[in-house]
Amino acid sequence: MKEFIEYIAKQLVDNPDSVVIDEKVDEDKRLLLSLRVSQSDIGKVIGKQGRTAAAMRVLLTAVAAKHGKRAVLEILD
Repeated sequence: MKEFIEYIAKQLVDNPDSVVIDEKVDEDKRLLLSLRVSQSDIGKVIGKQGRTAAAMRVLLTAVAAKHGKRAVLEILD
């Protein structure tokens, strides 16, 4: 799942080397993915009115459900 979100983010930004994803499991057994990109690319990952970020979260939820897990995506600035 981490690789999936990383691939999507790298395709969206101008500086793909700055994409960093941290992976943790919280107390509710959810997979927590924290996405960091360069400051100039944050708007490309979030999109207009958050639509791109929402689409990435929907895709992550679908992939996680397929594997019988729950996942959350945070976009950090």
